Amino acid sequence: MRRRLWGSAAVLALLAVALPTAAAQAAAPASSTGPAHGSRPVPLERLFDNRAISDPGRPDAADFDGAGNSLPAEDLTAAGWTPGRRLTLERASLTWPRRAPGAPDNVVADGQRVRVAGRGDALAFLVAGTGGAADGAGTAGGRAEVRYQDGSRDTFTLTAPDWRTGPLATKAVALPHIHTASGTVATPAKVYPVTVPVDRRRTVASVVLPRDEGPDLHVFAVSVRQGTDGWTGSWEAVTSGQPVVGPFADQTLRLVVHTTAGGPQVRIRFANTFASAPVRIGAATVALRAEGATPRSAPVPLRFGGEPSTSIPAGAQAYSDPLRFDVPEQTDLLVSFHLPDTVTAAPLHSLAVQQSYVSGPGDHTRDISPDAYGGTITTWPLLAGVDVSGGPGSVVVLGDSITDGEKSTVGANHRWPDLLAARLLQQHAVPRFGVLNAGISANKVVTDRYPGDGVSTDVGGVSSVHRLDRDVLAATSARTVLVFQGVNDVRWGGTAEDLVAGLHEIADRSHALGLRVVAATIAPCEGETLCTAAADTQRTAVNTWIRTGDAFDAVLDFDRVLRDPDHPARLSPAYDSGDHLHPGDTGYAALANSVDLHLLTR
Repeated sequence: MRRRLWGSAAVLALLAVALPTAAAQAAAPASSTGPAHGSRPVPLERLFDNRAISDPGRPDAADFDGAGNSLPAEDLTAAGWTPGRRLTLERASLTWPRRAPGAPDNVVADGQRVRVAGRGDALAFLVAGTGGAADGAGTAGGRAEVRYQDGSRDTFTLTAPDWRTGPLATKAVALPHIHTASGTVATPAKVYPVTVPVDRRRTVASVVLPRDEGPDLHVFAVSVRQGTDGWTGSWEAVTSGQPVVGPFADQTLRLVVHTTAGGPQVRIRFANTFASAPVRIGAATVALRAEGATPRSAPVPLRFGGEPSTSIPAGAQAYSDPLRFDVPEQTDLLVSFHLPDTVTAAPLHSLAVQQSYVSGPGDHTRDISPDAYGGTITTWPLLAGVDVSGGPGSVVVLGDSITDGEKSTVGANHRWPDLLAARLLQQHAVPRFGVLNAGISANKVVTDRYPGDGVSTDVGGVSSVHRLDRDVLAATSARTVLVFQGVNDVRWGGTAEDLVAGLHEIADRSHALGLRVVAATIAPCEGETLCTAAADTQRTAVNTWIRTGDAFDAVLDFDRVLRDPDHPARLSPAYDSGDHLHPGDTGYAALANSVDLHLLTR
């Protein structure tokens, strides 16, 4: 199924369209592009043997899938994926090929040895599969190998969904069209990020790509994802969807976030997850909050690669440079950022349980006075995380609306993960971890609520199985994953069998990265409309598996904590917020207080 381009006509076409910086590489001897078993590894760019990208004037200059189809250069540009652009995806830094439309820009995996060096926690790839069939069916890839500088090696599986039929939920970017030999067709085309754990104690020297054994696996970029030692995640808000907002036009958002761990330096993460276009942050600051939109002192500017502003490509992230700024434990921060361009829809976290602020026109990121902030919002657009230097790392809590804090008091930071963080900070028997809340209201373990692309009124997020890499495994210095989820699956007709399979996958993938995995049993909800007797039967079956199985390192029995002892299928009246599904503040405190902190660490 190999599709090379090294005929004389292809070479002439290549020389006519290649970027000047790529021409010399494209004209390298054909021997450098073949399978490299037994040969010395070379940079991925020297192995490029397939053309994926074409411009609208020359759609026939590329043939990505063997059927004359290709990725539109104009759509990639619109998404901010320009040649040579460095992209931060799932914490990894990857560079989009620095090639012009019609030049070779990816390699079809067939056992080549790729030089990639560094030490970190994972290999990161930008990939897509092509099946060759009209429907693009099939998953591409197979067994690959990582080789370390000390001569040792490990095998792993590297696969990619099909560029046309694969899921939207896990893609890095989705383009609205493809180019065909006869013109442009309105059908989505996708490129995927894939991360594979490696031994962080050893230095990676090279990767051997899978042999061609079916649908083609195309590799656009590869790197070693650096670890986050020296940082602790203090706060997180995961993207739950991309609804209509504002619109925000030349306005500043001043978002209120509550830290868990503290430290002497801070960095802020923004995320343009699920978007189809770049978003520009014109300026950004951080400050300690006094009250409302008022800081305790002048907000301190953030920089991005030394610059005061940044543009975040579709699907990507942006980290601010480390800033010497003392972040106290359990303190409200004001993170302010100016959106100079009109933003009509934005990736956001929908259930903040916190009021934040929107200014009138202009850059008000440095304002001490709150006067410009006349508007309010109850979501967290674009802002994804706060890290502090030092500390022992983080516990990531994966969950749904009960973890997200539904029915807790607005602005009180009474979500149970907040209260768990307070307990950790008040003791010294176990590490004083930061606690990252990866809960999404209405979220499910195995079914997407939000499709993973486009503007949508549903902000229940993609499934936990689909968001695990981005929201949990890529979290800053994650040490332990605490999974408390499943009630929405059974409420909406999911089976215990499917839910068990999803939870088992979460445990297996987390263990592969070296994380400790703790699971909590699903709380009862009789009396809520969708919590039928049939749903409770499935819930009970899942809880039995959690309690008696061996998928997890430890179990928290939240079902037992919250249930009515006289009627175990429903919440205790003392903990019920009134909707029979969500605890109130008292119930959230009971959950946090029930956690044996020693179970969070090895």
